[in-house]
Amino acid sequence: MRVSAEHSWLLWLLPLALLPLAVSSQRLTRVSSIAAGPLDGLSRAIGWSLRAAGFLAIGGLVVALSGPYRQGETITRTGIGAQVSILVDRSGSMNETFAGRQPSGAEESKAAASRRLLADFVGSRAHDQFAVTAFSTAPMLVVPMTDRHEAVRAAIAAIDRPGLDYTNVARGLAMALSQFGANAANVSRALLIVSDGAAVIDPRVQGALRAEFARIRPNLYWLFLRTKGSPSISDKPSGEDTPQAAPERHLDLFFKSLGTPYRAFEAEGAEAVADAIGQIERLERDPIPYTEQRPRRDLSRWAYGLSLIGLLALVAGKLAEADPSLRRRRGRVDASVVEPATSRLAA
Repeated sequence: MRVSAEHSWLLWLLPLALLPLAVSSQRLTRVSSIAAGPLDGLSRAIGWSLRAAGFLAIGGLVVALSGPYRQGETITRTGIGAQVSILVDRSGSMNETFAGRQPSGAEESKAAASRRLLADFVGSRAHDQFAVTAFSTAPMLVVPMTDRHEAVRAAIAAIDRPGLDYTNVARGLAMALSQFGANAANVSRALLIVSDGAAVIDPRVQGALRAEFARIRPNLYWLFLRTKGSPSISDKPSGEDTPQAAPERHLDLFFKSLGTPYRAFEAEGAEAVADAIGQIERLERDPIPYTEQRPRRDLSRWAYGLSLIGLLALVAGKLAEADPSLRRRRGRVDASVVEPATSRLAA
């Protein structure tokens, strides 16, 4: 913890706090001889306590006027979570329901269901970091990798807006992979693709994607929002088996060939989507470093408080010194000491 002062030059006045140690603030009473009264340990203790109170009052006031504060700092801690880059399909088919029609009444589109469930996923753990990328004809970075979950939820809230017809998953994958920073070598990284398929990766860019996956090595999850009645990603077509004839199947085969941990989830409804997201959340539970920003903190109130304690002790000492009952009691003590001495002189 580093402590500084706004007006550090005032600290040169701190030696003034030593004055109460040299000069007493209490009223002095002249006596003919110190031996006239017995030693009083309690009085000595009170006297030094009042000197210390004067030291505290002056020193605390000088420090408070200098404007002390604790400097802000960045602390690195370790939590449980992962860096998750979410790639969301914004093609026109995502505007349809899982039944393959336009939503009406209580029905919701695949994009709306994804938005609702992904918003619950974000923020379920305090130290997860997220990036959101949308893709259709071209990719669009919605929010870069961040631990500001409110911003991520706001980005996810926009994914059910009307999308375009074409799906270019290759460019979307490239942008989603670029969200993993170079300083995250020891962090669990996951790439979550939310798509209803119908995407073909150009063979000319497959090599570049393979190289990026090999360099970053994220855990790859494909949440395939399957329209009811459509082919599964594991179904082999009866006719020609090409990426154009069975794009979902060949996209799955491409992901399996990357050599990175990969898992696909086929969901035909909102409940299946929620179950898949829950499984992903349980799988991604690794240590993750995170930074905690500590703001600058004003310390002058503590210095004023210490000064106030010293001043109150001094005021209490003065009030006790001026108490008439104490003066009467002190007069009786002085008389009892002086009277025997007078009797001795008379004898």
